[in-house]
Amino acid sequence: MKKVRKHFIFTGRVQGVGFRYSALYIAQSIGVTGWVKNEWDGTVVLEAQGTEEELDVLVQKLRSRSFIHIDYVSEIEIPLQQESGFHVR
Repeated sequence: MKKVRKHFIFTGRVQGVGFRYSALYIAQSIGVTGWVKNEWDGTVVLEAQGTEEELDVLVQKLRSRSFIHIDYVSEIEIPLQQESGFHVR
């Protein structure tokens, strides 16, 4: 399967609700690499690398978390990077 890397920006109730650690847990469980971090404007930025299907699963599972409420997701495809693992910044 072809790997892709995407840069996501999540808006909504995404800070102070366990978003980053949920993303970490989900990404590690499905084998996606990348990182996630809070921004000063209340958004969360996430870069993830995996198959298109894995990245779809990651976003779907984040949407299904009880305390997280995602209003909007911006995503763009970016170049692949050499990395191992997923981490919180």
